[in-house]
Amino acid sequence: MKQSLLRYLPLLLLAIAWEIVARFELVSTSALPPLTEVISAGVAMVKDGELISNGTSSLYRAGAGLALAILIGGTVGIAMAWWKPVNVLVAPIVEIFYPLPKSALIPVTVIWLGFGDGSKILLIFLGCMLPVTIGAFNGARSSEQVLVWSARSMGASRLRMLWDVVVPSAMPELLNGVRTALALSFILLVSSELIVAQKGFGYLIGFTGANGNYDAMYAVVLTVAFLGFAADRIYLQITRRALAWRD
Repeated sequence: MKQSLLRYLPLLLLAIAWEIVARFELVSTSALPPLTEVISAGVAMVKDGELISNGTSSLYRAGAGLALAILIGGTVGIAMAWWKPVNVLVAPIVEIFYPLPKSALIPVTVIWLGFGDGSKILLIFLGCMLPVTIGAFNGARSSEQVLVWSARSMGASRLRMLWDVVVPSAMPELLNGVRTALALSFILLVSSELIVAQKGFGYLIGFTGANGNYDAMYAVVLTVAFLGFAADRIYLQITRRALAWRD
């Protein structure tokens, strides 16, 4: 308990500093409202349902896009490591698109699927699939050859070796790739909603900011930050349980 308090003490100090700086107007309150007012605005938005309805839309988009990225990206990455023709075909595509700023795909996805949920889900899927694919590929490539040879000598089929040896070996790197994708999903979600959405966290940030309602704007920003932080902490716990067999 004490260790946890010390770990998150910097966040408490940051909150106190925020309140002091705003209250003493060391920074204009129009640019940085007091944290207590931001929290009050957030509570009001929860009570009137505005934050919850927009948040539900955002989390659905992020969850759907990320789930597709994990499923397809993990499969493609392991296939690249296990079958050379797949690697020859897919690797150049991954190498070209990996350094591409994923936000550059926002206009493309809008042209394809319009301004609804589909374009955001597609953007998150495309952006998050690459780190998952690379993680799965690196993990599968690092499979211990001794285990593969042992399974082969015992008469295991190629698919059995893939499931019993390669996939477990790929899990640590794959899960690291998923963690990167999890953070990226929030970034892409808010970026796309700021530009082309009529609902969601990003839309709410842009709308409240454009109307000068800065305490509400900061409340939404903090909500996104908290959700991202909470998702990462929960994911770390899931990862520890999933990799418990290694200990």
